[in-house]
Amino acid sequence: MALSETSEHRKDRRQRVLKGASILTGVANSEVKCLIRNMHAEGAELKVDLDARIPGEFLLYVPVDGIAYKAVLRWRKEGRVGVTFAGTEPKPAWHYG
Repeated sequence: MALSETSEHRKDRRQRVLKGASILTGVANSEVKCLIRNMHAEGAELKVDLDARIPGEFLLYVPVDGIAYKAVLRWRKEGRVGVTFAGTEPKPAWHYG
């Protein structure tokens, strides 16, 4: 069952933030710029371009935090996507930021 974006499915309340981030897919070192609208320890809501190609799993690199989250796509609606975090890892060496 896919998670919906309603708050009743969340354990933690997401904190509203505005952070620039990059969706790193590893496919030819591809990067999709995005904006984190809100997040908590287990996931986040991202603002992306309507035509952005977002894979089912990717690294979400947040330069201001210096963290790359292993993210799993849970839902998509217009220019927004919801992800859950499956851990962290170091920023890929190929990423310039």
